[in-house]
Amino acid sequence: MELKARTVVDGFLSGLHRSPSRGFSVEFAEYRQYLPGDDLSAVDWKAYARTDRPTIKRFEEETNLECHLLLDVSASMAYRGDAAMTKLEYGSVLAASLAHLMHRQRDATGLITFDDQIRLRMPARARSGHLHALLLALDGLRPGAASNVARPLNQLARALLKRSLVVLISDLLDDPAPVLRSLKQLRVRGTDVVVFQILDSDEMTFPFRGASRFRDLESATEVVADPGAVRVGYLREINHLAATYTRGLAGAGIDYVRLDTSQPLDFALQAYLSRRGRRR
Repeated sequence: MELKARTVVDGFLSGLHRSPSRGFSVEFAEYRQYLPGDDLSAVDWKAYARTDRPTIKRFEEETNLECHLLLDVSASMAYRGDAAMTKLEYGSVLAASLAHLMHRQRDATGLITFDDQIRLRMPARARSGHLHALLLALDGLRPGAASNVARPLNQLARALLKRSLVVLISDLLDDPAPVLRSLKQLRVRGTDVVVFQILDSDEMTFPFRGASRFRDLESATEVVADPGAVRVGYLREINHLAATYTRGLAGAGIDYVRLDTSQPLDFALQAYLSRRGRRR
């Protein structure tokens, strides 16, 4: 898990450093043109050699943020269609990558895993040994029971005492009303919130053909259906769910990112970091 996280983050950052665009409080804030009076020690001489233009590399100061990663480990997260990873595996690598990124910024990171209750809670710390323990925990996760996304959010809201960032990673296949209430409660208390909804491509496009048996991974309920007869209704419902979260979270100032497990994790980090950058 540590190797996966480092590979994702280092690959993303190397691409970021090749572009003279804004950074996101990772290692630098932005490149800009040199102006008379600027400190010469801030000039990026390698960039100057390539472009023949003096450029200033502005660094972001240490943020001392406390980040809490909330990862859904409910049974529905075990689904995998044609993607390389299940939703849980994808979410675990995403959480590991964010933890690795936070550690590079010297921010404290904690982890909460949950299904219908909190299964694991690691307090936010910034020590190297803590990051290693967190990555080991992510590497050993197994799917749990039915989901209740609102419960851990409510418990966390009562426990937070300082400036924090909460990152929720879940398929959000739950009643959106209590989930939105809980997320808004966190936001009202001054917590910055980012929500990643992770879905398999099958769940987003419903590509099935011919009479099929569908089984709910959380309740074990089975339904036999003709995909052609139910596809329009299914897609209407899944898109309505996403629209409900989009409207509800945007109105509360909460970032919402919908991810497809067939996409590289670089896209997830790009979405996350761009939102973080706009908030700073």
